[in-house]
Amino acid sequence: MQDIMPLTRFSLTGKHLMVRRTRFFTYLFVLITLSDVFSLGANADAVNDHLEKGKKLLAAGQLSDALTHFHSAIEADPANYLSYFRRATVYLAMGKSKSALPDLTKVIELKPDFIAARMQRGNVLLKQGDFQEAKVDFQSVLKSESSNSEAQSQLEATTQMEQLFQQAEQLYTSGDYAKAAELFSTVIEHCPWAVKMRELRADSYLQLQDISKAVNDLKATAKLIPDNTHAFLQISLMLYSMGDADDSLANIRECLKLDPDHKECHAHYTKVKKLAKQLETIRDATSQSRWNDCLEKARQVMKLSSDPSSGAFVQRAHSSLCTCLSRGKSPVKETVEACTTFLDTYQVADPEVLVSRAEAHILNEDYEAALADYQRAHESEDSNRIHDGIKRVQKLIKQSKKRDYYKILSVRRSANKAEILRAYRKLAIKWHPDKYEGDDKKKAEKMFIDIAAAKEVLTDPEKRAKFDAGDDPLDAEEQAQQHNPFQGFNPFGGGNNQGFTFRFHFN
Repeated sequence: MQDIMPLTRFSLTGKHLMVRRTRFFTYLFVLITLSDVFSLGANADAVNDHLEKGKKLLAAGQLSDALTHFHSAIEADPANYLSYFRRATVYLAMGKSKSALPDLTKVIELKPDFIAARMQRGNVLLKQGDFQEAKVDFQSVLKSESSNSEAQSQLEATTQMEQLFQQAEQLYTSGDYAKAAELFSTVIEHCPWAVKMRELRADSYLQLQDISKAVNDLKATAKLIPDNTHAFLQISLMLYSMGDADDSLANIRECLKLDPDHKECHAHYTKVKKLAKQLETIRDATSQSRWNDCLEKARQVMKLSSDPSSGAFVQRAHSSLCTCLSRGKSPVKETVEACTTFLDTYQVADPEVLVSRAEAHILNEDYEAALADYQRAHESEDSNRIHDGIKRVQKLIKQSKKRDYYKILSVRRSANKAEILRAYRKLAIKWHPDKYEGDDKKKAEKMFIDIAAAKEVLTDPEKRAKFDAGDDPLDAEEQAQQHNPFQGFNPFGGGNNQGFTFRFHFN
């Protein structure tokens, strides 16, 4: 019995343990169930809290913060359709329609009878130019609510836009780019996120040589498609052809940010970066009067003439060459030739080039030619500098019929002070009354006075500037009239006011 008893006890104890184990698992199941209930309640509270905070932030326009809360709500409860719908609303407000679309699809999957989500997805699909899928959504809404006027209106608009797009494609294929672009524009008003339409319209504009409009369309596609290196490359190439080096450089950098190893983008980047630096040097040299630097870089850029895409930059460099030659007082013949070649080559009445050539004509004392250039420039640009230039040349024409100090000393208008003094000394020795060997002493005296006057004016910066502007600083009558413009003017008729006495009495 002693041998049997432990076994009997063990059996009874085992049965007891089985009963106790069953009760334990039953209790554990109840605890887990209760825990799930409490967890669901806690998750529901968290989801509602995130939804409410996100809703307030959305209303306040704080989209990024609102998006963070809707992300958290979805993580807490991936089956809550309202979280997806509100996140889609934020994406749309941020212009991220591609991100919004999967969320709207998830909403419809979780709650097929949610009409607002169907309408929103249909609207997004329409704006993206996905006409077939958009029609499916609007038709689904009408199937549930046949009286839904918004769905009916959008369905009709979708059908109409689809037809117009097909017509535009046919016109594009047949080469009627003007009409195609016009129809694409009508459709894009309703479908602003349709990448294919924008690309086709961009190419239509390109065929019509309206590059700036083509660039605008491609810029939109670059935003609509992530990592769109092709769009940034095309934009950069187009801007380059327009002569916009800085913007071209900025866009090719965007391409390399997306793909640092992109061969085409890297090659174009190297080319544009070098050119942009040269153009910057020309601008700086011009503003700082470093004319030799300006001429050197302008000639370097002009070597790109063999590259058709660089035409705009070559033209600009040629214009800078003309300007820097003129303002740097280079030989008149070289300046006039450079400016004339520009005007003949590009057939453009560029005011800057015309003014530069006019100033070269002034240095050559060809005032009539200078006046003609200034007047032609005035046809393209109505500015103070053009008006002032015309007045100055007219004064110079009038002045040329009087005493010309440059001619008296036989120096160029661009002569420096040393050259003027050298010419003065040579002529002063020749015409000095005490040393003059000729018979006409009066002529010598007059010439010596004129030589001295010329030296006085041309070695004094202020007086020389006045003379170059068309005024004679040694002409007393002319100077007096400038200070008193009413001198010699009689409002009552007559030129000398003889026989009249005017008295003014003041109280």
